[in-house]
Formats: sequence, structure tokens, C-alpha cells
Amino acid sequence: MKVAVMGAGAVGCYYGGMLARAGHDVVLIGRSQHVEAIERDGLRLETQSFDERVGAPHLRASADASAVASAQLVLFCVKSTDTVSAGESIAPHLQADALVLTLQNGVDNADRLRTAITQEVAAAVVYVASEMAGPGHVRHNGRGELVIEPSPSSETVAHALISAGVPTEVSANVRGALWAKLILNCAYNALSAISQLPYGRLVQGVGVRDAMRDVVAECKAVAQADGVTLPPDVDAAVRRIAETMQEQYSSTAQDLARGKRSEIDHLNGFVVQRGEALGVATPANRLLHTIVKLVEDKAHGAI
Repeated sequence: MKVAVMGAGAVGCYYGGMLARAGHDVVLIGRSQHVEAIERDGLRLETQSFDERVGAPHLRASADASAVASAQLVLFCVKSTDTVSAGESIAPHLQADALVLTLQNGVDNADRLRTAITQEVAAAVVYVASEMAGPGHVRHNGRGELVIEPSPSSETVAHALISAGVPTEVSANVRGALWAKLILNCAYNALSAISQLPYGRLVQGVGVRDAMRDVVAECKAVAQADGVTLPPDVDAAVRRIAETMQEQYSSTAQDLARGKRSEIDHLNGFVVQRGEALGVATPANRLLHTIVKLVEDKAHGAI
């Protein structure tokens, strides 16, 4: 299979690297510093079970969106804030029969991407702990499962991913799964970012678990009001994150540590927005969203 990864950061490099390692032809489209390192030395794929370099002939890198041109599968891994603009950048180059799989935080990326491209789009829920440890170096800290929205190509893609060592499920309730992942992100991301602590240490803080319960309860109330069918084990899944990803910093924490804008508007901010529209109060989510926005604005000289 010919695969392109649009937005080859920690998530894209992990899944793209796993597919290339299994023999698929993969191009990683990302920032120039990573592209140069990968083209020179290959991608260093450091996981819990192996540490290898993956490169030619199965893996290459590019900084140009046109590199999606021959791909049958596009793993769309850009930040939620960039969904529409990145979709517009690849639209002229996509094959007519390409499947674009959104591996992103948030619940509405697939719908927003469909406004920018005409090709088939399927949402995916991502459960992976990974980080860019340096140029061309992705470190996998745990998990790695995907839940994919049904489409004519989803079963074929799922088989390829499973064969590459990526646990993958095709589910008819991806909306519920996306909301379940959103709830996990709302519980952990902002608190990890504000404290700059990994999940395992974060939950040891005074009052943290109680605060998380408040955040989760609000998210569940908004989801119910929005007609979302959540999986039955959301609360257990929230508790399990701190056990299975003890050393992981949230993507929001990583963004703030690098002085970058985060996806907080599409996480706690999205819950606040939907809560306002549906008449559901979300004070805990509003406070976390406000604090992260303050930190971002200060770092960028906006206040």
C-alpha cells in the first residue's frame, strides 16, 4: 500500500513508521528539521519492544503537501486548528480513490475536512502515547490502538495496520468513541499542561482526581444532551490512562512547553461551546480552557 502521512509529528511518525517497517511505501510530510533528519538517517522508531531506524526503500520524507499524490491511504495527523487549511493544501494532489483517515484530537475534524476535499474521509480514534524525542526520532511510550469509522476501504486498511503491529478495530459508533477520547483529553490535557507533569505524577496531586471527576461529569452531560452514545466504561478508561501512560505528557503540555498554540479550543473549549448551545453548564471545563488560553496568550505576547 502507498501511504502518505500529512502532519508527521509524534502520532504520524509512529503509525507511518510501523507501516513502513511492515513493507508499505510511506512518505512522511512534516517540518523541515524532521524531513532532513529522516532523509539523511531514516526515522528512528523507538518503542517499548524495539529501537530501529526505518528508511529507504520503504520510507521517505517531504516538506511538500504534493507528496500525497500517489497515496492510496493518507493518515491525516495535523493539529485540529489546521484541519481545513491542511485539507485545502492536499486537495489538488489527492488521488480520486484515496482514503483520508483523520488521526486527530477532537470530535469534528472529519466533518470539517470534508468541506475541503472531495475524497473519502473516515475518522479514527487514536490511543497512543508518543513524542518526538528529536529530529527524525519518535519515542513510543505506550498503547497504540486505533478505532476506525466504517468505509469501503476501512477493512482493508485495518488489516494492513493489524499486520503492521497496530491493534485496529472498525466500529459503527466512532462518534461515541471520539467523544470518549475527547473526555480523556479534557480530563488530562489541560492539567498536564498547566502543571507540566506526566499523567502518573499528575494524578497524585491534591484534589486532582476530584477535579477530573467534575470535568468528566460535565463532558458526559454535554454528550448526553447532544445525543451521543458513549461507551459504558468511560470512567474506568479515564482512571486507566494514568496507569497505562504514566510517563506521558499531554500534547497540550508539549505544545505549551515549546511555546506553541495548543488544540485546547477543540478539547475543553469545544465542550464549553457545545454546552452553551445545549444549555449545559460546564464551569470546570471553562476554567481549564481559560487558564490554558492565558498561558498561551502570555507566551505569544497577546496580553
